[in-house]
Amino acid sequence: MPEAPTRPQGGGRRRYGDREVLAAIIFVATTGCTWAQVPPVFGPSGATAHRRFMEWSQARVWAKLHRLVLDELGSRGELDWSRCAIDSVNMRALKGDLTGPKPVDRGKKGSKIHLITERTGLPISIGISGANLHDSQALEPLVRGIPPIRSRRGPRRRRPAKLHGDKGYDYDHLRRWLRQRGIRHRIARKGIESSKRLGRHRWTIERTMSWLAGCRRLHRRYERKAVHFLAFTSIACTLICYRRLTK
Repeated sequence: MPEAPTRPQGGGRRRYGDREVLAAIIFVATTGCTWAQVPPVFGPSGATAHRRFMEWSQARVWAKLHRLVLDELGSRGELDWSRCAIDSVNMRALKGDLTGPKPVDRGKKGSKIHLITERTGLPISIGISGANLHDSQALEPLVRGIPPIRSRRGPRRRRPAKLHGDKGYDYDHLRRWLRQRGIRHRIARKGIESSKRLGRHRWTIERTMSWLAGCRRLHRRYERKAVHFLAFTSIACTLICYRRLTK
């Protein structure tokens, strides 16, 4: 359990518990405000919340929190591994690590969020890159990045039965790689079939991309360090999964 806020004997600055700091960080992530705009109602100042955010980001706390929520969902049978989908979304960026010219936005700098979601749209693997990275180059790292998640019955699972993708992933070496891992692929072929045929299955990941917009801190990347931008992405994905958990 998070430690309760305490005040040192004999006065001094108050020490705030993890729960209060976490609430302030989530407020920044969802509202998109600056750290200096954190309301005093949360307790810790914006500077304190920012310092703890950086410490927790370096310690990969957000990835661990996301996995804890996924484990709980998996133990309840809320994750459907029968069909997963992969996609990406571009975000405008000012400067920093893992940025690059956006091919679809006149070469302006940007970053890209890559996602794999299970059948109902819950994110199970995430990654970030420069906007100029081709989607196909993110498939293997994302599939490898799926953590072993608890199941309602049996051992932990980290491999979907089928993976859906658009024409950006239309490469034979990716199909062979998926088959070697025992994953069936459903990837649209360039010049042969329309991506619209996958719409009845891939609409869930497109909906998840719109859910990410609920984290206003992701509307534009202000963080210079890639680890901080990835942290806000992990927070957004954790909130998406947590809402399903509390239904």
